[in-house]
Amino acid sequence: MDNHELASTSSPKRKPGRRPGRKLKMPPAPSPAAAPAPAAENGTHAPASGQKRKRGRKPKPPAAASSDGHHHPSSPLAAAVSASDSPDPASSPAPRGRGRKSRRGRPEPPSDADAAPHAPPSPPRRGAKKGAAANAKKKAAAAEVPVVEPLRWEQVAKVMPSMDAVVKVFCVHTEPNFSLPWQRKRQYSSSSSGFIIGGRRVLTNAHSVEHYTQVKLKKRGSDTKYLATVLAIGTECDIAMLTVEDDEFWKGVSPLEFGSLPALQDAVTVVGYPIGGDTISVTSGVVSRIEILSYVHGSTELLGLQIDAAINSGNSGGPAFNDKGKCVGIAFQSLKHEDVENIGYVIPTPVINHFIQDYEKSGEYTGFPILGIEWQKMENPDLRKAMGMKSDQKGVRVRRVEPTAPESGCLQPSDIILSFDGIDIANDGTVPFRHGERIGFSYLISQKYTGEKAYVKILRNSKVLEFNIKLATHKRLIPAHIKGRPPSYYIVAGFVFMVVSVPYLRSEYGKDYEYDAPVKLLDKHLHAMAQSPDEQLVVVSQVLVADINIGYEEIVNIQVLSFNGKPVKNLKHLATMVEDCNEEYLKFDMDYDQLVVLEAKTAKAATQDILTTHCIPSAISDWSLVAPKKAKDSRFTSQVGLIRLNDSKEPLRYWGILQKFCSHLNI
Repeated sequence: MDNHELASTSSPKRKPGRRPGRKLKMPPAPSPAAAPAPAAENGTHAPASGQKRKRGRKPKPPAAASSDGHHHPSSPLAAAVSASDSPDPASSPAPRGRGRKSRRGRPEPPSDADAAPHAPPSPPRRGAKKGAAANAKKKAAAAEVPVVEPLRWEQVAKVMPSMDAVVKVFCVHTEPNFSLPWQRKRQYSSSSSGFIIGGRRVLTNAHSVEHYTQVKLKKRGSDTKYLATVLAIGTECDIAMLTVEDDEFWKGVSPLEFGSLPALQDAVTVVGYPIGGDTISVTSGVVSRIEILSYVHGSTELLGLQIDAAINSGNSGGPAFNDKGKCVGIAFQSLKHEDVENIGYVIPTPVINHFIQDYEKSGEYTGFPILGIEWQKMENPDLRKAMGMKSDQKGVRVRRVEPTAPESGCLQPSDIILSFDGIDIANDGTVPFRHGERIGFSYLISQKYTGEKAYVKILRNSKVLEFNIKLATHKRLIPAHIKGRPPSYYIVAGFVFMVVSVPYLRSEYGKDYEYDAPVKLLDKHLHAMAQSPDEQLVVVSQVLVADINIGYEEIVNIQVLSFNGKPVKNLKHLATMVEDCNEEYLKFDMDYDQLVVLEAKTAKAATQDILTTHCIPSAISDWSLVAPKKAKDSRFTSQVGLIRLNDSKEPLRYWGILQKFCSHLNI
């Protein structure tokens, strides 16, 4: 609505004319030789001499015109708006509304333009000079304001010319079945995002191709899907590297360039193929936080970026661009909570470069090394004084050292780590990061590669010691991933023994396994340390009901501590002891003081019937683990090791059992 329309609708109508009680003084009549008054600038005519002038708002002066008499807009968009909003002056109606009440009841004196040519100029009114100066200042200030032109797609394309390098990833997954470890789950398909880098390679997220059976890529604007080969999968950093053998895929695309680590409040643009459509999608935001984040897929803590751009399902693996069109990260996860919205996380370029250089150095992904310790903050002054620290010394206290880590030969509990690679560590465990920022000292460790050495300065018994420690990857008692391998299992008398891992807990208790799993398993998951490199946590996953195991049916997910009085180191150790057992009974000591006793000969004989009943091809996931020395002499049937013939001289020993199994399968 125009100003004059707003004024006319908001003010009551009044008849123009003189006010009651006052006489209207008429100006003197002009001479006959006076010229007719010209038209006013706003398209109306000035009142003739001797006529009453209608009261109303004084028309505003028009905008300054150019030398050719036309007003030129500052941009094409402004020109279009100006052309559509400017009507014909001849056809525009006179403005309505009340005018200023400076001279009530009296007509305005004729201006210089309305006066006769021979009439002397009227003297300026009081305050006219100040008003003219103020108007001149306003016009000068308006002329100095720059005109912001609208952002066009051509300008965006110039800033981000590498959007054609963003591809869509199609993957077919076949996950392992931890409930029935001798099988796999029904396959399913998913789609995600990725982007092309140098060396004919493509980067995406590791969880996008987890347990992959087939991976295909499709370029932007193309209708062809190309088969891809997985070169490396980094579970800790959630990055995977792919390639395509077809040369047609690499035509017409340029690899992305990586930028430096962005600063806070820097603008980022996430590009990918999220759900809701088939074409490419662009979302924008700013960097709101830079710190050590928890990587959900890898169960690790690495450097990460938090942004306020929406990252939805399908955005995983897509690049995040800065305002110069360079890639500054990979979208990989988001925070889903009822109290927050639009919180996404991006893998920054330092982590990406570490993954790429690790693959280029060793030809495979070796992982991120760690310092195999648990540490404590030293913020309490009494604690620092008791540990013999001086006022100028800062650091963190070593709580425990992993027995399998190389640091176990150098570091001891209650050591104070003062610095790492020459960088001092604060009492809260942080180190200087950038100007005005601090970050956890684990960031320094993550910049190293597996097998490299680190210079560590410690304080022990008030003495400063220095060590060169060789860094290695983390050996967990409960591994975070099985890295594409099928789950290991062993079956005897219907007892299904398996190795505990994070995927196993997630399969048994869902995403909230940290709350629903048994307390003892969770305690070992969070705090237990492996005492040897090959140590595993073996549990009874379930009991396949049979006559031999009556009374043991309710044993589920309970750890096996020992067999016939010997501690169980791992699944291979347990299977070997059971297979080689010559005693009368099989005795399994379990957690919660539970005891399982089975007659050895009866239990081993019943195993084959149980396997046949449940259509299980083998009693163990890999027989070579039990008897590697006899692997060459062992013979297997075509049913993937259904029956192992221990002695090649007796090939018909289990012929009756084989016939029973084949008849059950209708072979």
